[in-house]
Amino acid sequence: MTTFTAQRQDLGTIRFARSPAWETMQAVRLLIDPRGRAYHEPWHAIARQADTGELAPLFAVSPLRGWVPDFISPPPRAPAPTLEDQLAEIRATPAEHVARDLIRCHRTVTGKARQTVAAMLPEPEGARDALAGLIERAWQQLVAPFWPDIEALIDADVAYRSRQLADRGLRPMLEGIDPRITWREDGVHLADKLPDTVELRGRGLVLMPSAFSWPLVIAMSAEPWQPTIAYPARGIAGLWEKPAPAPGALVRLLGTTRATLLASLERPASTAALARRHDMSASGISRHLIALKDAGLADGTRHGHEVRYALTRLGGELIRAATSPQMPSRRRRPP
Repeated sequence: MTTFTAQRQDLGTIRFARSPAWETMQAVRLLIDPRGRAYHEPWHAIARQADTGELAPLFAVSPLRGWVPDFISPPPRAPAPTLEDQLAEIRATPAEHVARDLIRCHRTVTGKARQTVAAMLPEPEGARDALAGLIERAWQQLVAPFWPDIEALIDADVAYRSRQLADRGLRPMLEGIDPRITWREDGVHLADKLPDTVELRGRGLVLMPSAFSWPLVIAMSAEPWQPTIAYPARGIAGLWEKPAPAPGALVRLLGTTRATLLASLERPASTAALARRHDMSASGISRHLIALKDAGLADGTRHGHEVRYALTRLGGELIRAATSPQMPSRRRRPP
């Protein structure tokens, strides 16, 4: 069991973040680990067609059993870093930290992976830069084409947990993430295989929802990185599902395209994500979103470089009214 011991001041420094580098490495791992494929079979059917032979060093440092170096997917310092931000951080990792992680990985892997990691040990800086380049390549092949939907899923998880925090408090929110996470008087406990105690000492704790981590809840605690718990984002079962048809009543009111878009905004999404989801041009999606926004049915909030659209209360009520069974009207009997 990993225990993150927390003092009173640590409670105010628990935060959420997402990590493109982490998602990339978990996607790489999913290519060789069948456990999580039940939720990702549509993605896997596409990913296995990519030429991943050159990614062999990434497979070597992502063993199914053994130590995975933390420097290749460092816990994010900001809530929503770009992959470029994280690659710059990886390439700036001090050589001694790289060497320490690679030595620990080498001790725990076997076979061809052990030989591959052994070849990295004499030149940790070269290994670090080579791995960063492969992470960038894996991102482009395995994650970037799907990132708008993945990002929307992760952000929806954060929004849900934030509402739980506001409505119910820290302990119920934490324990609602996963049964393996519990809150006790001395801090946050994670039921995993690591008998480890990590003192937060004001450094805070990062909670990181992930699309590709299922079924694992993973603790990252090695210095000098910020203590982090990565967990499966809620809703991953629907990540690759095609949008359900819009309710007929909504189609008759708004037209097929706008009704379909409005119904899909039950999970907030950017223009790019909606364009990919519905196989439409971004400019066409944008025109319909503006119309929905002008009608008060949807609203947009800026997230970094993009605008994320979501239902307004009126939009949500309209969808619920269109999907709820209609009660038969009762005519008054004449006196």
